[in-house]
Amino acid sequence: MKAFSPVGILGGTFDPVHLAHLALARAARDHLKIPEIRWIPAGQPPHRTDAQTAPRSTPTDRLAMVQATIDGEPGFVLDASEVNSEAPSYTVHTLERLRRELGPQRPLVLLMGADAFHGFARWHRWQDIFSLAHLAVATRPGFPLEGFEEPLAGEFAKRRLASADFSRPFGHIFPFELIAGTVSATEVRQRIAAHHPPAQLLTLLPAPVLDYIQDHQLYLS
Repeated sequence: MKAFSPVGILGGTFDPVHLAHLALARAARDHLKIPEIRWIPAGQPPHRTDAQTAPRSTPTDRLAMVQATIDGEPGFVLDASEVNSEAPSYTVHTLERLRRELGPQRPLVLLMGADAFHGFARWHRWQDIFSLAHLAVATRPGFPLEGFEEPLAGEFAKRRLASADFSRPFGHIFPFELIAGTVSATEVRQRIAAHHPPAQLLTLLPAPVLDYIQDHQLYLS
């Protein structure tokens, strides 16, 4: 039987993309041995629809910032399908689209942080995701995944992998430690609005992203 290489899926609003996103993608490629990482900016985030939570930059700007981040990075691919769609960007729909595109045998690995995984049972059709992809969940060193309520606790217990074996197409959860610092897009936007110097912002942002933000005068208010 032909072996298929896994494809990593990194979704998000990327408003803006920051160094923790980049660290997660690099760890998946270099340490989890996932040769292709698809970056998929959300077009219409269903949980961010009011004026207070809606993305602060346009879809075009967010696509451009991701592209600037991944230029020159082997294996990183920008997928603009969600931004180009008028439908809400639900992860399960994204994975169903990729399944149609890539076929039933290609392993898909959804990349996320521990905070997102703790709220995973609130995601739209979350249990269907296990029949579409694996989950690779990044944790901080010394903070293992634990303390879940049912039914997520039961799913985690039966699906957890001891090693990054993504030879099957879907259905498992692999927790791994990631040293990436604590960065949030909210903090980045606040620091830009407060006119923090570039040297400080470069501790949070890839240099090409900071250049784009400055060139296009983003997040200043």
